[in-house]
Amino acid sequence: MRTYTLGISCYYHDSAAALSENGKIIGALQEERLSRKKNDDSFPKLSIEKLLSFHQIAPEQIDTIVYYEKPFLTFERLIETYHALWPRGVKSFLKVMPLWIKDKIFLKSKIFKELKELGIESKNLLFPEHHHSHMASAFYPSPFTEAAILTLDGVGEWKSTALAFGQGSDISLLAHQDFPHSLGLFYSGFTSFCGFKVNNGEYKLMGLAPYAKVNNERVEHYKKLIKEEMIALHDNGGFALNLKYFQVESAYDLINQEAWESFLNLSRLPLGNVLTEDHAALSLACQKITEEIILKLAQTLKERTKCGNLCLSGGVALNCVANGLLAQSGLFKNIWIQPAAGDAGSALGAALLGDYLHKKSTRTPEPFSNRGSLLGPSYHHEEMARFLKQANLEEKNCKIEILPHEEELLISASNDLHDNKVIGWFQGPLEFGPRALGSRSILANPKELENQRRVNLKIKKREGFRPFAPAILDQDFENLFGEVIASPYMQFVHPLKAGHREGPLQNCDYTDLPDFIKDQLGHSQSLFGAITHVDGSCRVQRVIKEEQELFWKLLEAYKKKSGIGILLNTSFNIRGEPIVESPRDAVKCFLETDLDILYLGRIRISKN
Repeated sequence: MRTYTLGISCYYHDSAAALSENGKIIGALQEERLSRKKNDDSFPKLSIEKLLSFHQIAPEQIDTIVYYEKPFLTFERLIETYHALWPRGVKSFLKVMPLWIKDKIFLKSKIFKELKELGIESKNLLFPEHHHSHMASAFYPSPFTEAAILTLDGVGEWKSTALAFGQGSDISLLAHQDFPHSLGLFYSGFTSFCGFKVNNGEYKLMGLAPYAKVNNERVEHYKKLIKEEMIALHDNGGFALNLKYFQVESAYDLINQEAWESFLNLSRLPLGNVLTEDHAALSLACQKITEEIILKLAQTLKERTKCGNLCLSGGVALNCVANGLLAQSGLFKNIWIQPAAGDAGSALGAALLGDYLHKKSTRTPEPFSNRGSLLGPSYHHEEMARFLKQANLEEKNCKIEILPHEEELLISASNDLHDNKVIGWFQGPLEFGPRALGSRSILANPKELENQRRVNLKIKKREGFRPFAPAILDQDFENLFGEVIASPYMQFVHPLKAGHREGPLQNCDYTDLPDFIKDQLGHSQSLFGAITHVDGSCRVQRVIKEEQELFWKLLEAYKKKSGIGILLNTSFNIRGEPIVESPRDAVKCFLETDLDILYLGRIRISKN
């Protein structure tokens, strides 16, 4: 009987499950995609059921389960932190401790109980360290036989930063930094102060930062203040937070608001409040210091390993601006970043640790690593057709067309995009991780500046200042971005080298934004106004035929129509909701937004 390993991450945020066999990932799925609860932290029951069913694996074929961290070490860290900072955090202590005593101290028996309800009764339940799972998720799926490994996040049990070296199936820890001195917590503190939600709004802070480019004197002022008082930097990339400003023991609020406001002479923004130029300058100062730390850590890692390959993981590895600078630095010849770099990806890393360390599987890296992302379920044409028949969309004033072959699908979709329609694109296996990469995507013409506003406000229903990413044909990449490291997973920001337009400014109604943002957006002279950020950069997806063939063919078809093999590509969802998983989710999003066309496989749905 064939047997499989199940990796699990849950009970904190970004719950997920992953299945592997002999060191090969079979499938991986985030619980939020099925529960429809953003950042769902519950036991991934729905994900496990879906993966087993989709891959036709019986529960008794699961012989090893790997949970992504050691809960007792986390409990130890909590107790020691509360003791060291007492009486600070007493309110948090009284809230957190009963939950730990009730549930998390007895996590092993709780997991066994959940698994038993699914028919899984394996006695092999393993608990690697949190950062070991992160490192495994980055190195094992990579195309490298050996690589330097850098893991950066908020905190695991104790570690917040880890430097390691991977070779074959072995991962050796070289150096680490412990809680409370955490780059993830540092960045999240500024996220919270600037009016965004922690563990959800960090990418918004990153998107806000470039709007401060025109106010460089203020940015330098904040950088100086932060380095003098809030964080001490070391030449090797190490750092120390000033705990006067960071409430690391609190379950309520990460920062000491009174201390921040007094020191920065700036008020904290409430969630969702109108952004100011000073907060944009502060966000850029935070971003620049984060980049400085990451580059120093990478330099230290290069000196320690002498290796030309780098793997990245942990939530901070989703900072694609810092990743772009790291790629442009030339420190490493090749960089591979786990697409699901946060805690969801740790389920994948945990499963692979079970195979390579517990089962002693043999590792053979593959040259193309789309198995790092396209790991979720897919739907057959017949399933989607049955759903649409039950949904009675004709009664909702929709028109449904069946496209007989792939060629008709590509011609129809490229025509719609060339006619400046915004389409929902639901094809093939679901992506694993936070980025839509051409399976569950919203696509649009990248040249029309108005599409940046329209997709943000009327489709995604999110803040109008946020940028969109371009998906570009592999063979066209260097013409627009030069010879830089790129990724099929949308993980690097690079400056656009070509494509500036001449003539009058494009008109775009940004009445929902403060003037300092509205003015910069309205003065865009990029030929690709919908996907170029105000600093002239793009978070780019390099689409490789061997990794995402149908999406590559769509870009080819669009290029024949428009002359450019590039599209605006953003995740198929609206603000506050996970990326769509099923045809039902896709149709719901289509009907509730300003999307023009929906493609479910070879089915075209339009609104009359």
